[in-house]
Amino acid sequence: MKRILVVGAGGQIGTELVPFLQKHYGYDNIIAGDAKDESVARMAEQAISVKMDALDLESYGSLVRKYKVDTIFNLVALLSATGERFPEKAWNINMGALMNSLTLAKENGCALFTPSSIGAFGESTPHDMTPQDTVMRPNTIYGVCKVTGELLSDYYFHRYGVDTRSVRFPGIISNGCLPGGGTTDYAVEVFYEVLRKGRYTCPIPKDTYMDMLYMPDALDAVIQLMEADPAKLKHRNSFNITCMSFCPEQLFAKIREHLPEAVFDYAVDPVKAAIADSWPDRMDDSCARAEWGWNPQWDLDRMTKDMIEKVGRKV
Repeated sequence: MKRILVVGAGGQIGTELVPFLQKHYGYDNIIAGDAKDESVARMAEQAISVKMDALDLESYGSLVRKYKVDTIFNLVALLSATGERFPEKAWNINMGALMNSLTLAKENGCALFTPSSIGAFGESTPHDMTPQDTVMRPNTIYGVCKVTGELLSDYYFHRYGVDTRSVRFPGIISNGCLPGGGTTDYAVEVFYEVLRKGRYTCPIPKDTYMDMLYMPDALDAVIQLMEADPAKLKHRNSFNITCMSFCPEQLFAKIREHLPEAVFDYAVDPVKAAIADSWPDRMDDSCARAEWGWNPQWDLDRMTKDMIEKVGRKV
């Protein structure tokens, strides 16, 4: 049975990944770690919860050994828009947590999952059906960290035999926890705002397409990849995955089918708009489909209906 440490468990992905992993591997086999006191306290209600600093190699390593961890999910990251405000901090956090995770995975024989992102691509990347293997020249510090992370993870696999695996997440839409500081956040924020106030002001231009993924598919992808037969993986770090591509105008039209009185307008954030323009409109995820059976179940219609129902219970 696996013993899994989720690092950065208090964020958007970790909040839903922890209980999802518990269903598959058992409550006592999942350890949720985070640096924030409020996250640790909140997670303590549903999991073995520990306060930890992923940048402190010694204390991080002591947790890996204490709980006999064999798999690490490193979710620590300062996101794209926030990273542009604090680039040095973003590099130190994102790369520090990754290097410590790689080091401890190597020393303790752990498998390691560290998500990459569509942010790893840049303006010179083909934007329509972006290939699995293509030019990657991001112009954000977040993207630079993600490309570096992919290369380092592959290096640790080839050089030391560390079982590193990763996916390039697009924007993740979820109702468990609000994201913070990402370029695709509008696709989550809009549901909370229209259900609370009846209107939403969008920071992304109305015709800007980006790949998106609903959280249930994102969680399935993580387990599917980590349980995949390594002999079938030609790629490891990192796989394109997606299940829908849309622009704000399309999403808002879909929301209006359920909430016809909702009002939408735009106040474009130039930083977020520039980041979004540099990212793919739609990725080619055929390698993930072929190598480990990626097969998303959600589309724009189902996701919109489900988000309105679930967020509506909270606001």
